[in-house]
Amino acid sequence: MKILTANLNGIRSATKKGFWDWIRRSNFDFLCLQEVRANLEDLPSESKIEGYYSYYTVAEKKGYSGVALYSRVEPLSVSSKFGFLDSEGRFLKAEFDNFNLISIYIPSGTSGDQRQGVKYKFLDYFEQELRCYLKDAKPYIICGDFNIAHKKIDLKNWRSNQDKSGFLPEERAWMDKVFNDIGYIDCFRVINQEEGQYTWWSARFPSAWTNNAGWRIDYEIASPELRSSIKDVSIYKDERFSDHAPVIIEYDI
Repeated sequence: MKILTANLNGIRSATKKGFWDWIRRSNFDFLCLQEVRANLEDLPSESKIEGYYSYYTVAEKKGYSGVALYSRVEPLSVSSKFGFLDSEGRFLKAEFDNFNLISIYIPSGTSGDQRQGVKYKFLDYFEQELRCYLKDAKPYIICGDFNIAHKKIDLKNWRSNQDKSGFLPEERAWMDKVFNDIGYIDCFRVINQEEGQYTWWSARFPSAWTNNAGWRIDYEIASPELRSSIKDVSIYKDERFSDHAPVIIEYDI
């Protein structure tokens, strides 16, 4: 079972760069997409894929945020109700026979203190949800752009970014809590503990991609009982569809 998560930085832009052509060639079972940035009526025709059920939640603000979830199997239920920042279209949950799948887009705090405060409130709320999920009968796989690099290994220039949103001590401590306290699994790191494994490169610095000066901020995290189900992990960088790279993880559930 192959699950992909990708921040598209605009679905129409990613479409022009060949994203859906690649998806059709790659035979994924589930897709979790973030930063779709399009209303439903504006989705490109290429995003309708035969053999997949697809679900979107969009922001009230046009051209902003938005997440999607695609599945080869029809879900038992789908919900876009998170309970915090629902007007920004940051959450989709689908229930299947053996597990629950979530596509989530955690806010960035890079625009200033006010938005960083919103990010902290989102994380606090999400933490409580994560604790509740572990009480469910079915395990969870949660995919998305978390806008946090967890450890020094997860970004190239960690020394110069310790006071920047995305690598602040409070954000990293929250990730510690998710993995160490609550018990979720950082699926990628179960298999790959190498340096240089990044999923985002700043467009403000054209040399970032060339020099692999990136951040790993896109994750698939899972309930603890799924650790042994993780069979293969990768970050797709052969083509560029966005300032993020897709993360692909294969499970045996």
